[in-house]
Amino acid sequence: MRLLIIFLLFSTSSFAQTFSPADSLPVRKPLTLQQFYAPASLIIGGLIANGHSEESIKNELAESRNRHIPRFHTHIDDYMQFSPLIVAYGLDAFGVKSKTDVLNRTVILVKGEAMALTTATILKSATHTLRPDGSSYNSFPSGHTTQAFAAATFLNEEYKDRYPWMPYASYTVASSVGLLRVANNRHYISDVLVGAGIGYLSMKVAYWTHRYKWGKPRAKSQPVY
Repeated sequence: MRLLIIFLLFSTSSFAQTFSPADSLPVRKPLTLQQFYAPASLIIGGLIANGHSEESIKNELAESRNRHIPRFHTHIDDYMQFSPLIVAYGLDAFGVKSKTDVLNRTVILVKGEAMALTTATILKSATHTLRPDGSSYNSFPSGHTTQAFAAATFLNEEYKDRYPWMPYASYTVASSVGLLRVANNRHYISDVLVGAGIGYLSMKVAYWTHRYKWGKPRAKSQPVY
């Protein structure tokens, strides 16, 4: 469990350092290889941890969880996964303007959520992985963590320029959801890491590909004489 906490905290720090206030919207910047480092690290790390032997990282951590906190259970992660979205729209409602107007921002959110949850659902069906608690065969990847990191990325993109601490706050919340999914014995660490990568990358792709055409006033046609 200590290894899991250290890894997720390190990932959170890496996310925060990746984002600089100069990275602004709606100016579209060319993609660079560096922008894929964070999600690739999470997904590759999850795949490496996803071994089937008893000595694999995911099984070792699951065994450690069962040994130290066998009765731990909470539902707070069910709500925390959506909290960055509530904060994002709540700040705007209280007059703290986001980077993107509400219409374009909502379109981006819908696209990012659709990509993230569709990818997670397809993988759950394709991999048919038993949960560590034995309740069902839809463990890989973690849907809660996918949602949490997609929401955290959305909040971060909208407010990181105004609040430099936002990356730390948003990804700490998302990482906490992943930790709780493991602590609840609902997911392996591999499920959490891959879900985090999917959620983050999906929302970033939604921003990278958005053209900001929604809500633009149409040019009035000139009369022809």
